[in-house]
Amino acid sequence: MTKLTNPNAARFNPCLKEQEQSYECLNKNGFDHEKCEKYFDNYNTCKKFWGQVSKDRRAKGIKPYLPDVEEREKIKADYFKKVMGN
Repeated sequence: MTKLTNPNAARFNPCLKEQEQSYECLNKNGFDHEKCEKYFDNYNTCKKFWGQVSKDRRAKGIKPYLPDVEEREKIKADYFKKVMGN
């Protein structure tokens, strides 16, 4: 079976990787949600993080509200530096 992909999916969904991992876990584990809880937690954390980034950018008037794919790794790295106090 061929996997259908949307070339713009990553642009619109910064948590595409986490979403796909949770789907894969469900498929591998007979849709037992308990076995995939860590994947759901990771996906939810990702959605909250990028939701906050978008909200902050909107408040500052920065467009696009969701950063381009190329900018995301730097934004995450800057956030972790700030949180870790480095």
